Amino acid sequence: MTQTTEAAAQAPRTGKKRTRIHRAWFVAAVTFVTIIGAAAFRSLPGLLIDPLHEDFGWSRGTIGAAVSINLALYGLTAPFAAALMDRYGIRRVVAVALTVIAAGSGLTVWMTAAWQLLLCWGLLVGLGSGSMALAFAATVTNRWFTERRGLVTGILTAASASGQLIFLPVLSWMVEKHDWRPAAVTVALAALAVVPFVWLLLRDHPADVGLKPYGAKEFVPKPEPVPGAARRAVTVLFKAARTGPFWLLAGTFAICGASTNGLIQTHFVPAAHDHGMPITAAASLLAVIGVFDVVGTIASGWFTDRFDARRLLAVYYALRGISLLFLPMLLGPSVHPPMLFFIVFYGLDWVATVPPTVALCREHYGDDSAIVFGWVLASHQVGAALVAFVGGVVRDVFGDYDMIWYASGALCAAAALMALVIRRRPTALVPAVA
Repeated sequence: MTQTTEAAAQAPRTGKKRTRIHRAWFVAAVTFVTIIGAAAFRSLPGLLIDPLHEDFGWSRGTIGAAVSINLALYGLTAPFAAALMDRYGIRRVVAVALTVIAAGSGLTVWMTAAWQLLLCWGLLVGLGSGSMALAFAATVTNRWFTERRGLVTGILTAASASGQLIFLPVLSWMVEKHDWRPAAVTVALAALAVVPFVWLLLRDHPADVGLKPYGAKEFVPKPEPVPGAARRAVTVLFKAARTGPFWLLAGTFAICGASTNGLIQTHFVPAAHDHGMPITAAASLLAVIGVFDVVGTIASGWFTDRFDARRLLAVYYALRGISLLFLPMLLGPSVHPPMLFFIVFYGLDWVATVPPTVALCREHYGDDSAIVFGWVLASHQVGAALVAFVGGVVRDVFGDYDMIWYASGALCAAAALMALVIRRRPTALVPAVA
């Protein structure tokens, strides 16, 4: 009855009924565009390895170290990103993060020494991107939506893959036809272009504009800043670290990061280029992975609601490991059907591990599950950082990437076994005791 009365009050006096779109959807749209704009910096590292090696003579291990710092900071900053947003507001944190990303990417145009790459691309872009990790989408969804949270979370998660699809072919074309510097400037401008939209259109909380969250029955006042949120994140870490499931989840997710962001996203393009494939073709294949990544994640969420999350993880990691073992035989100068099959198959499995991992965190850690998952995500990025560096060293020492493909396949097999070892929590123990 209340909703009907409000709708009638908002209708124009002409007698025609007017349907108004809730402000939450505009906030979600701005968030989507922001994540797409920020996805440019996630697309660039794998395209820079060969050009920087040729321009400056830096080893691939050194370049991989910059990517490694970037990935590690992305993960280690993530558990504190929500605390920063609670303390200073979403709009301020995201605007500053985008500016830091733009500065880090833009300054690389003038670098002359390897330590400047570590500082700009590793430290600055790593801190900026970490401040806009999953916490950004999660915070917006939790504050602005009571209904459709799953749908909104899926859409915002897909934004990163969409951004990769948009930017990878464009940036690879720039690198191949012109130079890596225009590509770096494009990333900086893409980040800066989103800042005005964030500052003018994004709001920290529905209460800031006098609205209820989408689907809420009652008005929700804006909470006071939470200065102790960072302390809670550390406290939850120490508490979870005393349990076995945490280490198994962190270990499997570290292998997930090692076999995706650290390996394929960083080293697939230069590895394919080693076999004679044009950079644009290799980057396009990587973009296609982003398309099937969306499909695989949505399907995995559906499976997670119906099947044992541990077994799903075991299947995902086992299949990923098998696919990586075949990859060295598939790389060549042209795109052929077996390679396309690998791209589709691997893309479906790229982040399919996220829904069952989140479900297991929720099962074992209850109200602390979001923070625990933040730390598990940090392990994901540390694993990615390690392989980003080691992959470059392997290429320098052995002249190809074959060993790193095989090693990653073996790690995925280990992750499949680790997933099965995670104990199930008895149903009787799930409810929290007051």
